[in-house]
Amino acid sequence: MKFTLNGESVETTDGATITGLLRDLGIEPGRVAVEVNLSIIKKADYASFHLKDGDTVEIVNFVGGG
Repeated sequence: MKFTLNGESVETTDGATITGLLRDLGIEPGRVAVEVNLSIIKKADYASFHLKDGDTVEIVNFVGGG
């Protein structure tokens, strides 16, 4: 399956979840927001949300500062 992740083409196994994607990327789920096809996905849905071929995924890190 192919999809776009933050503007880059990515290939992964069919049925990948957001939780699995974040784990594979070494990203802590609590510190990011994930958008799929222009819709924000709730953190509670990360484990059950299956990515599909052709999806566009954006992962945004929260940054603190002052």
